[in-house]
Amino acid sequence: MTVARSLILFVLAAVAEIGGAWLIWQGWREHRGLLWIAAGVVALGVYGFAASLQPDPNFGRILAAYGGIFVAGSLAWGVVVDKFRPDRWDITGAVICLIGVAVIMYAPRG
Repeated sequence: MTVARSLILFVLAAVAEIGGAWLIWQGWREHRGLLWIAAGVVALGVYGFAASLQPDPNFGRILAAYGGIFVAGSLAWGVVVDKFRPDRWDITGAVICLIGVAVIMYAPRG
């Protein structure tokens, strides 16, 4: 259950952070306005809280592992939202990052 909870929180954090950054990008770079930017700021705040709810008490470990989630999640966001087509090196890099997440977060510790 702890691993499942952790994975759900990582996904929530990724959607909030990547979505928040995307909303700010849309508001500023695509001239959609201050409401988009404000929504992005709120989403980024949600990201911070989602990360803090992880069951592991070590901030550095959580953020290091989240980096791998962020890499893979950003590519997935690009595919779904922006119709980006990752190449084999993008996918290989994301898989390497996710393996790093598994090692950092879920390896047995004595």
